[in-house]
Amino acid sequence: MPRHNKTLAALALAFAVMMSLPWLVPHTGFLALFGFIPLLEMERRASAAGIRRLWPWHYGAFVLWNAFTTFWVCWATVGGGIFAVLANALQMSLVFGLFRLSRKKMDGPLPYIFLATMWIAWERAYFSAQISWPWLVLGNAFARSTGLAQWYEYTGTLGGSLWIWACNLALFGFLTALRERRTERWNAKARIAAVSGIALLLIGPAVTSAVIGSRYKEVSEGSLDVLVCQPNIDPYQKFQLLNQSQQNAILTDIAEQALASRTSGEPLLIVAPETFTNDIVVGAYETSSTWRRFVQLLNEHPGTEMLFGASSREYYSDAEPRNPSDYKLDQGGWIEAHNSALSLKPDGTTEIFHKSRLVVGTELTPYPKVILPLARLLGASIGRCVGQPEVTLLHAFDVPYGCAVCYESVYGEYCTEYVRKGAKFLAVITNDAWWGNTPGYRQHLSYSALRAIELRRDIARCGNTGISCFIDQKGRILERGPWWEKTTLEGSVNFNSRVTFFAEHGDIAGRICTFVFLLLLLALAVRFFIRK
Repeated sequence: MPRHNKTLAALALAFAVMMSLPWLVPHTGFLALFGFIPLLEMERRASAAGIRRLWPWHYGAFVLWNAFTTFWVCWATVGGGIFAVLANALQMSLVFGLFRLSRKKMDGPLPYIFLATMWIAWERAYFSAQISWPWLVLGNAFARSTGLAQWYEYTGTLGGSLWIWACNLALFGFLTALRERRTERWNAKARIAAVSGIALLLIGPAVTSAVIGSRYKEVSEGSLDVLVCQPNIDPYQKFQLLNQSQQNAILTDIAEQALASRTSGEPLLIVAPETFTNDIVVGAYETSSTWRRFVQLLNEHPGTEMLFGASSREYYSDAEPRNPSDYKLDQGGWIEAHNSALSLKPDGTTEIFHKSRLVVGTELTPYPKVILPLARLLGASIGRCVGQPEVTLLHAFDVPYGCAVCYESVYGEYCTEYVRKGAKFLAVITNDAWWGNTPGYRQHLSYSALRAIELRRDIARCGNTGISCFIDQKGRILERGPWWEKTTLEGSVNFNSRVTFFAEHGDIAGRICTFVFLLLLLALAVRFFIRK
């Protein structure tokens, strides 16, 4: 291998390792503040050496980063996991490739500003795209280092992305100036200003976060006791080994054991995980044996209500389907499938919320008019759930709350809709067992901590196999259950009706970066069309 290839390979690997650690090791989020420097140095050296074909190198670096952090997707679907790694890395590489192109027409710091704002604009667009996999949004690097992210209540996750890019570019620029000995031409004031500016950029947000975190006091406008039930049912053998009645018995047994030792007469919300049952028919709940058993449980224990997840379905007899992904019945009519959360009272009153942010492939068919015919031709199975068009709230003892179903907890600005509509606390129900004992379920848990900070809402989280927990308004996990064990957790959630700056105004950091990126893109286009 030529010498320069070894250098490029080492820099690509250094980038992948440094950027992966924040997602894999707790309290290492700070590494992201300079994790892009090896990649930027790789590009600088390649440009200086006249290497034109750098794409395999930076694409390879992004593939490694994606593979190191999200390999666990393959535990659920090998093809889907490989596609997620390669496709997400490709998008990152296209962003970086456009930055490389901009360096031919822009001088000084402009191409780097173009890169940072373009990356954040892409992240923002990714949150609303049909094919969406925002797991590695840069601001998520602090999900396991929440002490650095208390200011997310103002900026949201993309504020963290902006901080990461600002630090990386400032440090890289300074190191490049040192290497090229340009700093020798600076006077003392310029050197002091450069060092002080970088130090402030690195330390300022961290100090600000510490101050905000120390001054923030948990808001309690009332509270509600919650019993989280973790039934620990293997989803790969869910119906091979157990029928729905047996699964219901597992959950009601652990709930009744916990309720038997309960001394408080305060209202109690019982929470069960995502897709616990598949026998819910929307609008005809009494036909479900699970629904009837849960109503019985609530009546046997006065003062209780329930939240549980279900793979639900809705029948209708229209001549044409409402959605391209709906299933046609042989006898006529259609079935609309959902991944739902249901709120249940002892008298049978039921509220239902259909998950809107669906997992591509397993739940959602993107561009169904194109993909579905192709899938049928290939004999492939693909998810065909339908989400509801906008967020709605559920109620526990007449207190409004938001329930994020699994993947929805990754979407920060989406979750602000719960707060804008009056949610006083949040619940997250999920089933992370598909990934096995890998970093996936730990990463997913950590994203709920970011939502707690952004919205300043207590969260009760229930996972089928874990990790079930309670999270306070600072993103601290107060109590957590084990992984892959049957258990219950008892705790309480505080009510808060205050609206954070981020919840009220949304993703301002992302919008500003998108605007700057579009201006720079226009300037770049003009320069390409105007010949010297």
